[in-house]
Amino acid sequence: MFDILEADIAVFQETKIQRKDLVDDMVLVPGWDCYWSLPKHKKGYSGVVIYTRQSVCAPIRAEEGITGVLCPPNSGTSFSESPEDQQIGGYPTKSQLEASLVDATTLDSEGRCVILEFPAFVLLGVYSPANRNETRDDFRHGFLDLLDARVRNLVAMGKRVVLTGDLNISREELDTANAEASMRKNGYTRGEYLSTPARRLFNQLLEDGKVVGGRDQDREEPVLWDICRGFHPNRKGMFTCWEQKVNARPGNYGSRIDYVLSSLDMKDWFSDSNIQEGLMGSDHCPVFAVIKDQVELGGRTVHILDVMNPPGMFLDGQRQREYSAKDMLPMSGKLITEFDGRRSIRDMFARKPSLPKSPSTTVSLIGKGPDMEKPEDAIESSAKQDHQADAPGTDPTTGGPPRESVLLSISKKRSLAETSSQKPLKRSKPGAAAPAQSPAVGKGQQSLKGFLMGKTTVQASSTASSFTNDTGSQDTTCSSHVLQPAIDLAVGYSKPSSQDKEAKSFDYTSPSSTPARKAPDSTGTQSAQASPSKDLNSSQDTETVHDPIQSKESWSKLFTKPAPPRCESHDEPCKTMLTKKNGMNRGRSFWMCARPLGPSGEKEKNTQWRCHTFIWCSDWNPTATA
Repeated sequence: MFDILEADIAVFQETKIQRKDLVDDMVLVPGWDCYWSLPKHKKGYSGVVIYTRQSVCAPIRAEEGITGVLCPPNSGTSFSESPEDQQIGGYPTKSQLEASLVDATTLDSEGRCVILEFPAFVLLGVYSPANRNETRDDFRHGFLDLLDARVRNLVAMGKRVVLTGDLNISREELDTANAEASMRKNGYTRGEYLSTPARRLFNQLLEDGKVVGGRDQDREEPVLWDICRGFHPNRKGMFTCWEQKVNARPGNYGSRIDYVLSSLDMKDWFSDSNIQEGLMGSDHCPVFAVIKDQVELGGRTVHILDVMNPPGMFLDGQRQREYSAKDMLPMSGKLITEFDGRRSIRDMFARKPSLPKSPSTTVSLIGKGPDMEKPEDAIESSAKQDHQADAPGTDPTTGGPPRESVLLSISKKRSLAETSSQKPLKRSKPGAAAPAQSPAVGKGQQSLKGFLMGKTTVQASSTASSFTNDTGSQDTTCSSHVLQPAIDLAVGYSKPSSQDKEAKSFDYTSPSSTPARKAPDSTGTQSAQASPSKDLNSSQDTETVHDPIQSKESWSKLFTKPAPPRCESHDEPCKTMLTKKNGMNRGRSFWMCARPLGPSGEKEKNTQWRCHTFIWCSDWNPTATA
């Protein structure tokens, strides 16, 4: 991701995670440090993080929140009350805090701001509250008021400021596609549109901001420059956010609410600034600004790397010492308890391994391991470094046997375990009978009848075999009548015949205590044995056969969604939407044209954009048009 962005500092807003959701891929990024501000109470809400590339820049101070009332990690002293050498400064004054309708702790509890200080400037990564509904107006205005106060206070201290993030404010009509529609909807004039509280405050903060009437007290002078607009002063459609619900991005019907702003004395520091509207993955697109290698600072030209790192780390753009753990700040994500002292798997392989071993052996062992997933290029690099290791006998990282030996020993143990798990066959004794083979396991029951018949048949056969006479021969009459109850369960009850009653009244006793019984005649035996099969055949004749394919098709038709209607202008399938606005139609679904909204923001006829098709789902009858 960072390679795609090609940035040295990346600021992300609306992370929507809590601390328990952090994983290695978010925190233990090789070559990068990170600084998080996460919501304290709301789950999956807000959140800001700033990533810095350690090879290029390293902050000297880091804070969370705009008011300074929060405390650093593992500390009970707030940022604003810390020693002066540890403060970034510019905290809102007591009067500025009292003017806010929301207390400072509440404003900073939603994870909306991370502040990093470099020797060159102070960077604020901000996610400003959106204008969702009136219940959040006080929170939004309070946040913007104190943000304005913090920026102005920092500039008054003589510090340069870079403010970046999702501010959720469009400057003027040029920065939003729905300016005219919004003015018509709310009955605003152009002056009233520019004078909405958030927009008026924002324009007073910016150079060339359009302010109607006189400026507010303590906001007489602008202090920030809109870098992207400065490089593209008249560009239309330079939007950074689009409404996903109406698929407005293809038609570029959006707004510019993401900014990179800088102090006025930094206007000559930047060589380019633009948006990356082609980079997908969110309802916003990235905004970037490029700083020159050489900048004017204090009346002299310095290399940007010299003032983007702690003193002594770079000199004239050349590194003097490496970044180390001593340079980490308490706000660093790598010092969070769950990640402190740990490394990512990729970082482990990127470092110099311990032992020399053949590349082919390394690749085969690691590549086939059950829990290792490693790109081929990284494996090859690891193998090359392994070949250059100094200690052939021991692993300096573990103090044990070399890594190759460990891997090979694991492989040997696994093969031995597999070999030992195979039990040797016992040699049969001469003259001993061969062990009886277990019956083959058939398929599982296909129906309830198959379950009952199969299980009872096995039980009946074993029962019948136990009733033998003194001569060892089985009584066929007993065997047939033992099967009778099982067949009755499977095919249903049938009225027993007189011969069945006679057979069922027979009292089974042991052959030694009961005299030999005279076998019935052949006619009686045949009728007793034929009765069950007759009942079974009759039940099978009356049984209804269901076609499984037909049943499947019937169920599929029952749960299949109805065919969607086709839109009027394009004759394409419509998409369904749900009404969420308060009113009598709230919760109702409707069909509409599936094409994206056009640049005008209105439904159009005979164009490539969304047409006027609208059908309530309750009114649509697909069979009527078939």
